[in-house]
Amino acid sequence: MVTPLPSPQTQVGLQVFLRLVQDPTALEGVFDLAAGLRGSDVLNASGAYILDLPGVADLVTDRYLAPHPDLDALSQLPPASLGYAYATHLRAAHLDPDFYPPVAVVDVGTYLALRMRQTHDIWHTVTGFGTNGLGEIGLQAFTLGQQRAPLAVLITAATLLNAILQGEPLTPLMAVIQQGYDLGTTARPFLAQKWELAWEKPLAQWRADLGIPAAGVGSGEDLA
Repeated sequence: MVTPLPSPQTQVGLQVFLRLVQDPTALEGVFDLAAGLRGSDVLNASGAYILDLPGVADLVTDRYLAPHPDLDALSQLPPASLGYAYATHLRAAHLDPDFYPPVAVVDVGTYLALRMRQTHDIWHTVTGFGTNGLGEIGLQAFTLGQQRAPLAVLITAATLLNAILQGEPLTPLMAVIQQGYDLGTTARPFLAQKWELAWEKPLAQWRADLGIPAAGVGSGEDLA
């Protein structure tokens, strides 16, 4: 029996993944992987799972999207608020809220992709996972626990393979992956939240409402 060759799309996807194994911090590789997953059976299965999460279907129906965040205005909010914490997080990490490539919303999948990019750093702020290597992989594991997200699986796998390639210890990675995944499975759905309508709400209250530890999980830098 002759085994059929992988399709050109599969071959390209494998090449992109192997590039990400070489450098898991290469964001262009992450975006290429995300683009390659569009329309796939596994992404559709994840999408169906996400739509069944409490509150997400309503968000999708509304096509809720927030305006560009005004970091100067958010910095004037009370220090305990989500908005203040978010602005502080972005500025400390030298991040631009419009960094991510735009996504044209033409269907449910593209809407979800755009909303995830729009709120990625809000998730960092609320969970407490930092933007260093371990913090990012912790947030990917959290996303996997929340959404069964295929992209999170690929990023996590690429990071683990890179650690093997570089001869780095796996224990810190496995610890933060377990921490993020466990938290993702128990927390209320982050994707269902309209964070930007309550920037002034205390971060501690957001965490309490969503099932996140009062102090977050720690920045992730302590695990590096």
